[in-house]
Amino acid sequence: MSELDAAIQTFVQEAEELLAEMELALLGLEDNPDDSESINSVFRAMHTIKGSSGLFGFDSIVAFAHEAETVLDQVRRGQREIDGALISTLLNCKDHTSKLIEHCLTEAEQELPQELKLTGESLIKQLGGATTKQESMPVEADSKRGSSESSETEDDTNGNNWVILLEFGPDALRNGMDPLSFIRYLKTLGDIVDILTSAPDLPIGETMDPESCYLHFKIVFRGNTDKQGIESVFEFAEDDCEIRIIPPHSQIEHYLDLLAEPSDEDGAQVERLGEMLINIGALTPKEVAKALQRQSEDKAESPEQAKPIGEILVEQQSAEQPVVEQALKKQQSVKQKIAAEANYIRVDSEKLGKLINLVGELVISGAAMRMMVDRHGLSDVEEVAVSMNDLVSEIRDTALELRMVAIGETFSRFRRVVRDVSNELNKQIELKITGGETELDKTVVEKINDPLTHLIRNSLDHGIEMPEQRRAAGKPEQGTVHLNAYHDSGHIVIQIADDGAGLNDEKIRTKAIANGLITPDQVLTKQEVFDLIFEAGLSTKDEASNLSGRGVGMDVVRRNIEALRGSVSLDSEPGQGTTVTIHLPLTLAIIDGFMVEAEQECYIIPLSMVEECVEMSPEECEVDEIQHYVNLRGEVMPYLRLGDYFNNRKQHSNIHRESMVVVRFGQTKVGFVVDKLHGEHQTVIKPLGKVFEQLKGISGATVLGSGDVALILDVQGLVQFATRDKSRASIGLAG
Repeated sequence: MSELDAAIQTFVQEAEELLAEMELALLGLEDNPDDSESINSVFRAMHTIKGSSGLFGFDSIVAFAHEAETVLDQVRRGQREIDGALISTLLNCKDHTSKLIEHCLTEAEQELPQELKLTGESLIKQLGGATTKQESMPVEADSKRGSSESSETEDDTNGNNWVILLEFGPDALRNGMDPLSFIRYLKTLGDIVDILTSAPDLPIGETMDPESCYLHFKIVFRGNTDKQGIESVFEFAEDDCEIRIIPPHSQIEHYLDLLAEPSDEDGAQVERLGEMLINIGALTPKEVAKALQRQSEDKAESPEQAKPIGEILVEQQSAEQPVVEQALKKQQSVKQKIAAEANYIRVDSEKLGKLINLVGELVISGAAMRMMVDRHGLSDVEEVAVSMNDLVSEIRDTALELRMVAIGETFSRFRRVVRDVSNELNKQIELKITGGETELDKTVVEKINDPLTHLIRNSLDHGIEMPEQRRAAGKPEQGTVHLNAYHDSGHIVIQIADDGAGLNDEKIRTKAIANGLITPDQVLTKQEVFDLIFEAGLSTKDEASNLSGRGVGMDVVRRNIEALRGSVSLDSEPGQGTTVTIHLPLTLAIIDGFMVEAEQECYIIPLSMVEECVEMSPEECEVDEIQHYVNLRGEVMPYLRLGDYFNNRKQHSNIHRESMVVVRFGQTKVGFVVDKLHGEHQTVIKPLGKVFEQLKGISGATVLGSGDVALILDVQGLVQFATRDKSRASIGLAG
């Protein structure tokens, strides 16, 4: 990959992150439109994307982002209010920007398609449709030149007027200084609006020295210059004159805007306060030097009572309090950003995947070494082998943690889905998110996004009723969809719950009979009826819409989740809502397993699902060989002989002793009957080839230290097989 390609790839990744942050900030502004941080976040996203696009010549992105940035700048300045309509337009701008980036990457040489052109023009028109606050206000007359009697500092700084305070020292005239000459020179830079002359230190009577200077001036000045330019006028008088330059309100706002802009440069350094204010023109080097000199003198007198440089700048009227505060905030923000960036480094996902594979091979090699030590009785190597095994386990866990990410970012993306769909359906729906800090493998996160999207859209369309229906049912008009995640027994559980109308099991049953999925006389439990929702072609929606209602998708949802070695189930109460529960493994690479043997074949059970191991004997438990149920200390559960399941044996011999491994999946417990227990085993999951991918009860394979292959059990599938005839549960053995 060339340097240019790598740079473009980095740009794309950063743009995606910025657009995602922009969407979240815009959705947050719907609830809190006065949140300045969210407004700045949206502005920064467009500002940064515009700047980065310009580096690569993506002119279409630059032109469009500039229009959006202009509107956002008006919002930042308080010149335009942000409302629901503007938020909707800006969300569409975010989507359009994403499409422009995709076009520039794939068809950079091609002219912008007509569809994208028209969309961009329409959005720009919508952005400019509202009137800014400034435009809607009546235009006031230009500030009048005030008399010396009314020249107060607060009034003089309105508009574009500077205020210059000059206090000439007593020796100014003796040293050849002519105060009026400086004022005449100042006129070359602009207009003197007003001058207030005073002599507060002028002695009375004979004590006055005619050769001494007692003049003080307050000059109201208007000109297209900066603070440094004004200071240079009085450069030669600085030894005989105290000079303070107060900027106009518009200039202070300009300083604040400059400080609000993000630091986009790579390797940005933390600037000192004085340097930062000099760079934006709010201070001159001489003002900073003067403040530092005073701070140094204060420290010499009393180090404990020495004031911070910012406080000194405000006291000597060199800088305004809001500007200093904003500069200190930016300084702290840059420090935090640098500290955060120092803790992170971007790693190619392919390199990370390769590392995980190598760690997996290391685990297998460690198991082989351990087996050789045990086989040959190398007692002197035992301690080293144990230590290496512990290190390998730690390396394995650390490597897997590198791919663990919080699911909260994925959850947050659904705020936009809920907003758009609820607007389309004219429903009022709130999305609540909990458990966003729950972590799981990045590969699982990427593959669960589409199933989650479908399930949430189903909740919005099928579950939540129209506002008038909710009122009639005694519910609040606004419905709620709750997205939650938590860890449970080595799995992650994701729940999508709504407070809608719930599922009608009779309606589902009728649809299933009509579709030939079940027979009219077939007896099903409530849970089995709900599971029919995941059958292809079944929908309870009377009319199909562009969201749902054709029975297409729920079967794909279940298939995709099961492909991740997970499961999905439904629970519902009429009038109260529906909850969809998804169980997923935390990782798809390496797990702690429990190895068992049945009919001379080794199998691996995920250790997180193992509850306990007991001897399959009359002393330990009561066994029903006909119904395949076991009563273990008063708890009745189905059991499954792995030898029978995989080898299809017709008869069972009681010659050898058997053991039972109790496993739990969700709330269901099942006993796996095996011949031998080999104990815990670090398991590197290897996918099955196409020849074996349809094999029931197996989810993968692993290589043992001996080089043999052990099959990893699909506990979910086996539990479903063992409990498929729910009518057996009514028999019971406890009584």
